[in-house]
Amino acid sequence: MVLRTSSTSSTLVQISLGIFVLVNFPTSSSGTEECQPGLILPVWQPQTKLDLGERIARGTVYFLGMLYMFIGVSIISDRFMGAIEVITSKEKEIKVKRPTGEVQIVVVRVWNETVANLTLMALGSSAPEILLSIIEIIGKNFESGELGPGTIVGSAAFNLLIIIAICVYVIPEGEVRRIKHLRVFFVTAAWSLFAYIWLLLILIVITPGVVDIWEGLITFLFFPATVITAYIADRRLLIYKFLSKSYRLNKRGLIVEGEGNQEMNRISESGLKIFEEENMSDEIREFEQNRRDYIQMLRDLRKKHPDTETEALEALAREEILSKGPKSRAFYRMQATRKLTSGQNLMKRIQGRAASESMDPISVHVEEEKGIEPHITEIFFDPAHYTVMESVGTFDVTVTRQGGDLNQVALVNYITEDGTASSEADYIPVNGTLTFEKGETHKKISIQVLDDDVFEEDEHFYIRLSHARFAHGSGGRQVNGSSGSQSPKQLEVQLVSPFLATVMILDDDHGGIFNIVDKDMETVESIGALELRLSRWSGARGKVLLPYTTIEGTAKPGKDYEHVEGKLLFENNETEKVIIIPIIEEESYEKDVLFYLEISDPIPLGDNDVPISNSSRREDMTKAEIIALEGWPKLGSDSRAQIRIKESKEFKNTVDKLLQRANASLLVGTSSWKEQFLEAITVNAGGDDDDDDDIKSPSCGDYAMHFLTIFWKVIFAFVPPTDIWDGYLTFVVSILGIGVLTAFIGDLASHLGCTIGLKDSVTAIAFVALGTSVPDTFASKVAAVQDEYADASIGNVTGSNAVNVFLGLGIAWTIAAVVHSLRSCSTKDCNVFKVDPGSLGFSVTLFCACAVVAIALMLIRRLPTFGGGELGGPKKYKLATTLLFVSLWIFYVIMSSMEAYNIIEGF
Repeated sequence: MVLRTSSTSSTLVQISLGIFVLVNFPTSSSGTEECQPGLILPVWQPQTKLDLGERIARGTVYFLGMLYMFIGVSIISDRFMGAIEVITSKEKEIKVKRPTGEVQIVVVRVWNETVANLTLMALGSSAPEILLSIIEIIGKNFESGELGPGTIVGSAAFNLLIIIAICVYVIPEGEVRRIKHLRVFFVTAAWSLFAYIWLLLILIVITPGVVDIWEGLITFLFFPATVITAYIADRRLLIYKFLSKSYRLNKRGLIVEGEGNQEMNRISESGLKIFEEENMSDEIREFEQNRRDYIQMLRDLRKKHPDTETEALEALAREEILSKGPKSRAFYRMQATRKLTSGQNLMKRIQGRAASESMDPISVHVEEEKGIEPHITEIFFDPAHYTVMESVGTFDVTVTRQGGDLNQVALVNYITEDGTASSEADYIPVNGTLTFEKGETHKKISIQVLDDDVFEEDEHFYIRLSHARFAHGSGGRQVNGSSGSQSPKQLEVQLVSPFLATVMILDDDHGGIFNIVDKDMETVESIGALELRLSRWSGARGKVLLPYTTIEGTAKPGKDYEHVEGKLLFENNETEKVIIIPIIEEESYEKDVLFYLEISDPIPLGDNDVPISNSSRREDMTKAEIIALEGWPKLGSDSRAQIRIKESKEFKNTVDKLLQRANASLLVGTSSWKEQFLEAITVNAGGDDDDDDDIKSPSCGDYAMHFLTIFWKVIFAFVPPTDIWDGYLTFVVSILGIGVLTAFIGDLASHLGCTIGLKDSVTAIAFVALGTSVPDTFASKVAAVQDEYADASIGNVTGSNAVNVFLGLGIAWTIAAVVHSLRSCSTKDCNVFKVDPGSLGFSVTLFCACAVVAIALMLIRRLPTFGGGELGGPKKYKLATTLLFVSLWIFYVIMSSMEAYNIIEGF
């Protein structure tokens, strides 16, 4: 709401200024000066003897035409920025040799973020200003004009003062946004100030009123110098390697390098710990950081949705990354344009992408579940294996019926069979017939185990099902073990596996033999805690202590796992225990280390839980101790477990997928002309990005904006999709389209100023600069609210302001100076490219003064006393900053306009 109010208020102020000038300074259309034809548009005839009403009517037409052209520029810039996002989001695989000698393949972006922001991104947001300056030079036969330079300076003032003022104010109460890459900001801020100081030097000091070829070339060459120095600052090259570094503890407990006055919360006693990442390149460091972020996101989602399948978690994580992750300036610029023109909301694509790339896990489960033939009744043991103590007495074995017609009465025979256990000696044999009455699905067979005081090995016996059938008169047929071939409509009953149950009898007259169940284990570092099972077989009598300890191998305690050591207590008749070993997750992308767990000789416990020694004399032992001695517990053959820790393959694959799919270019790019035309003719609901997931219908305003802009949407749907030639063809065609529309804007702005008596320098800062900056304003506002840092919202303002001068004026003035030097004419001045330093020099000086105040105030706001960040903070400081910045901009516009009309004296 603040954004719309500020923009509307600015427009009303400027229109009022134009009407004031129209009434009080009617010089251009009164006949003393004639309007000149533009590069494309001719002059509206007649030009003389126009009354006030006619001039207002013509001015209104020119003004509305210019606004419509600005809409067109915004829409074609949407395609342009999409191409830039696709180009700068390209990725490559690089091989990195880790300190351990292992080769790791990681995926990194081809374009450095800082370089992308200062080249293609800056060109995308500043293309209208840059092209307007160049086109104006060409349209005026390579003579200087006021519209192009005035737009560049006016746009810089609007960007630095109004956009930042809005960004400061829209941050939610109690929140702040700080610039993350402060070094880069310092470099670009210095270049942005130097750019306009350089203009003053070449216009007023070095060659007053004249621009030579070398001055134009140096102005242009400052552009690569800006990119190179910002890259050096970003990568910490040259002198940055020798500067002192500060460290801090990040939110995950890792010590990382910081900037500015950030303090570390905790350090080790021996000093700062040097992590492996410190020796890697910036690409690897960024890759590892992104991977850790995705891992943390998956963990958080697992906590929120513990019962969700991996595929569903992956879809949720992908949606989370694309919606809340950091985005480029191009993304926010496109999103702002589409909201203004009721185009497709980029954020709404996320849910569609996630839904299309992953199936509903519930549906998959249903599809994969194998059904049972409706006419077949199956009978089987459930479960098929039973382990009981010799002293258990009587226990039940369960037989289950499922499928078919449960209203039928089913019968099945059962009988016990000896294994190593003998009937009558170890158990009571049984046989008989189970009857499943109508609706019954479970029946039980009772088995009695005989206890004795004789030491034995663990023994087993079987229970077999046979002759499954329906009761007499129930109809159908029965099949034992095989369904055979039958009519699909005929009811039948069959035995299915398992129709043989095994019963293991554990002898509890012996202290037992202790073994590790799985002596070769492999686990993943993300498991958290490893459960190692220990078994006690061939007896379970008496209490026994079992000593255990972990032994390091290539895996180190405290780094890969936590050392555990102690004695495990097996109670009387207890046959299984679990040792918990905490596994430490290092978040290593690849891992393969070993350690061991070893158990020692078991120690039986006698009365009062006192350990019994086998060296004691029998005459000194109690009866319980003698019995325990005869059944002394032993250590089995599997007393040492080898445990291998590896990275989580499933987790690693999921993270790899997220790294591949987290590219925002998937959202802004287009794959076909069909997709572009469908987007062009579709009306979409506006609104904020943080709206609820409920589908909203377009409002009347959305329909109005759609039909107002549909001409441009359809025309620019002919621009090649970004999937062709990796976005480069879209880039070229779009910038040509921006150039054509900019030419129309230049002509309309000149005709507007001429018609109402407004000078080009005032038209530039009051109308054209505003029109070219509105999409950037909305983009910065959205970025300020959604991004964690302030870089995307205000960090690029200084860079764009510098690029405007170095490219917009450097290229245009170099071309003009070269053309003038090549002209053959009699007068000396004919070969010189002249630039009037008057209004431009005054406007630049005024802007430099305001810029110094603005940048200094932004740095002061980083202090904790004033909020601790460039954006947001306490309401009193936030409001004061916003009012000051807006006041500076109004002061700049009024003073520049008064100087243009000689109300105050300039240069």
